[in-house]
Amino acid sequence: MTQLSEKRFLALEDGTVMAGWSFGASATAVGELVFSTSMTGYQEMLTDPSFAGQIVGPTYQLIGNYGINRRDSESANIRVAGFVVREHCQLPSHAGSVMTVDEYLRSEDVPGLWGVDTRALTRRLRTRGVMMGALGSTVEEATILLRDAASYGETDLVSRVTTAHFYKWSEPPTRDRRKVLVSDYGVKYNILRLL
Repeated sequence: MTQLSEKRFLALEDGTVMAGWSFGASATAVGELVFSTSMTGYQEMLTDPSFAGQIVGPTYQLIGNYGINRRDSESANIRVAGFVVREHCQLPSHAGSVMTVDEYLRSEDVPGLWGVDTRALTRRLRTRGVMMGALGSTVEEATILLRDAASYGETDLVSRVTTAHFYKWSEPPTRDRRKVLVSDYGVKYNILRLL
């Protein structure tokens, strides 16, 4: 069972405020609020560069039951601005787990909020449309953060998630010995060549 912690609040652009409990880092966050209906893959969500600058709320009710492992990250770091869940598991039950979601968020200074009805939050986003959100330790703090934040569309997130230099992929070759070269030219142009 998840232990209670300090209160944290999520303020939305439409004036909605949702209360819950803090997990992850004791930090604030502002970002476009989005949801994911995946039943698994929370580690991939957290590290997916396409979620950069966003506060993500999975609709699945229990997050963290298989922990965080060393293999399933989509990039080297957590990319989300914040994480909003119904419940997070403090005792993962997978042999490959090296830490909890709570510990992972703390390690990269990313705040989380648990105890929120994420399905109701998803319904709100579906009916009212995309909106910004802010996480704070008080309603006033979250509201001020939201008021003073630049909109998601005005923020350069590509520079935050793009690698600064070339690097080699260190995965061992497959049995069929095919080689794959991936060149990333930004959001508009991606080229994949099989050699």
